[in-house]
Amino acid sequence: MAPATGRPTVDVDPFTRESLADPLRIDALVRETAPVVWLSAHQVWATGRHDLVERVFRDWGTFTSTAGTGVTNTRRAENWREPSVLLEADPPEHTPRRAVMTRALGPAAVRRLRAGFAATADALVDELLERGEFDAATDLAQAYPLTVLPDAVGFVPEGRRHLLPYSNLNFQAMGPRNELYDEAVELAGDSPAYVAWQMRREALRPDGLGADIFAAADAGEITEHEAAMMVRSILSAGVDTTIFGIGLTIRSLIENPDQWQLLRQDPSLARFAFDESLRYTAPSPIIGRTTNVPVELDGIQLGADEKVLLFLGAANRDPRRWEDPDEFRITRRAAGHLAFGTGVHGCVGHLIARMEAECLLSALARKVGRLELTGEPRITYSNWLRGLDSLPVRAHAA
Repeated sequence: MAPATGRPTVDVDPFTRESLADPLRIDALVRETAPVVWLSAHQVWATGRHDLVERVFRDWGTFTSTAGTGVTNTRRAENWREPSVLLEADPPEHTPRRAVMTRALGPAAVRRLRAGFAATADALVDELLERGEFDAATDLAQAYPLTVLPDAVGFVPEGRRHLLPYSNLNFQAMGPRNELYDEAVELAGDSPAYVAWQMRREALRPDGLGADIFAAADAGEITEHEAAMMVRSILSAGVDTTIFGIGLTIRSLIENPDQWQLLRQDPSLARFAFDESLRYTAPSPIIGRTTNVPVELDGIQLGADEKVLLFLGAANRDPRRWEDPDEFRITRRAAGHLAFGTGVHGCVGHLIARMEAECLLSALARKVGRLELTGEPRITYSNWLRGLDSLPVRAHAA
């Protein structure tokens, strides 16, 4: 605390490598210091309390997304890319775009895609079982979404190596312009150019989800440019988050063998296991909003045009909301976790992400008797995401 400022202050920078290596400590510090705190390192507000995070999410009129959803206030500083027409837009402009994307990625799409996603998951697990030892972070959690999602959207096979560097740049840029951002810019190389090419109608197969989005442009619901930008949203936001979410779930199941046995006994718990993992270790643990007007938040007065960081990972372990929040239980009713957000900007791709995870985790539960670590997991250092670079395992067939 820094009482001289007259407001609850956290003087730790959440975006250093030291902080990123110990995220639960930072989450607890933000959440338990006060309902709303001032992050002095970046001159922004933050909250890790579940009720306040949910309140901010639902009040888009007061807490806008149009000034960027990262640390940077894009009203004051230019962002590295054109703003998202979904995540960085509010109603009324946001509403028709959201309706189109909800339809494209909704229940009908999940039903149409499920059989193919499940078959791909089964084949991948069979292949890795034959190998015996593999890296569950790259060979499983990464390889699977990088196959099924681009195929479903209608991306061409060529150039997919650019997807991860581009997504990494997108999320590193949500944080401060530190060394992680600089490294991401260097690694991205030609990836932004690839994405600008792939998001066009002409670059998409006519039978994919991307074509469905462009069909809405043909119907006059959105513009051609908006359709392309919505395809870009899938490229930038739908890859790393699912990869890390699946990898973290597998790690938690290995670290909690009783929960792995519950899943093996009932593979239909796969979706619940994924949701509990999202609560337990949110792969996208922070999101930003900006005040449109002065507002009081739990007794703290915030001025207009001030950035507020929502610590979703902290809120998902808030003991005021969850019983035994630091325990991983796949039978827990995790509904109400905030890893996908909520309100008008709640993750529009959550059904697809859940279906990907459900197919892969249920295949593991049916085919693998035991997973054991063969080395130390290695975390990903990211300003905006939590995940694993490596999770070396040995799999034993059921």
